[in-house]
Amino acid sequence: MSKASLFTVTILLGLCLFACTSTKQNSSADENKALHGTYRIALIPKGTTHSYWLSVHAGAEKAAQELGVELIWQGPQKEDDKQGQIQTVQHFTSQSVNAIVLAPIDVHDLAPSVASASRKHIPVIIIDSDLESQDFHSFIATDNKLAGKLCAKRLCELLEGKGKVAMLRYHEGSASAMAREDGFLEGLKEYGPSIELVSSNHYAGVTIEKSVHASLNLLNSCSQLDGIFTPTELTTQGMLQALEKRGQAGQVKFVGFDSNTTLLDALKKDKLHGLAIQDPFKMGYEGVKTAIAILKNQPFEKHIDTGIIIVTKENLNDPMVTELLNTNLNRWLKE
Repeated sequence: MSKASLFTVTILLGLCLFACTSTKQNSSADENKALHGTYRIALIPKGTTHSYWLSVHAGAEKAAQELGVELIWQGPQKEDDKQGQIQTVQHFTSQSVNAIVLAPIDVHDLAPSVASASRKHIPVIIIDSDLESQDFHSFIATDNKLAGKLCAKRLCELLEGKGKVAMLRYHEGSASAMAREDGFLEGLKEYGPSIELVSSNHYAGVTIEKSVHASLNLLNSCSQLDGIFTPTELTTQGMLQALEKRGQAGQVKFVGFDSNTTLLDALKKDKLHGLAIQDPFKMGYEGVKTAIAILKNQPFEKHIDTGIIIVTKENLNDPMVTELLNTNLNRWLKE
């Protein structure tokens, strides 16, 4: 065989191999769809008890209903149950669902399970918190570092650039919370160089009881606090309860994260002075839509920033804020 002919055969073989590889994922998905009659998308949250995850679930259900696909919602109750979440990912991988939408509890420990799903040609979409891995297709989340900086800016404005502040951290390993905490510390240096950070080494844990206990410990260890930042719904609720127990609610400038009826009521009563509000409904919605786009070999975004708004008593009735806070979850949730 001549060199030219050999070169031509080599090119043709390479193109053939590329075509085979690129269709493996879609053929696997088509086989699974044929077995069950529709695409099956597993959404695995960090937890299932907080209102934040109900919003994620509702958004995912909306997308599933619009697209005519089956959504399977399953996750741990507590947001520190790494092993439970790992087992859930492994379970759905063994069940050969068509795609997995995952909010990883830990930035590192979920990576091997995601790699296993990828090896089985199951696309994985990461939402809410980042993962140290190259094995997922898309990342859909708040710009958490920016959100933390905006919280620092709000607190510094409230304190007029002076005073003592503390930050109650959430839980080690949570990429979203760590990014917010880092962003807050950066923002504090930028917007309040004269403000003194007196505590940033207390962790709340993942239950309301632990959060209240950690908040009380922080408050007891820091006298004459002027400002507080908390990076999650749980830490914000725990700190609010601790301040109320000590009769200090409203006396300390307080900026927190996420929303529920209790926190919004506290904002109206000047017990809270700012809440960073995410769009978890959009995370769930875009997660399912992106999964289906991948399965159908359609264009999709590798990174979607779902946005952040700092809500205050003054802008609580703005149209954009009310739309974000008043999503009808019951319309989409079956229970």
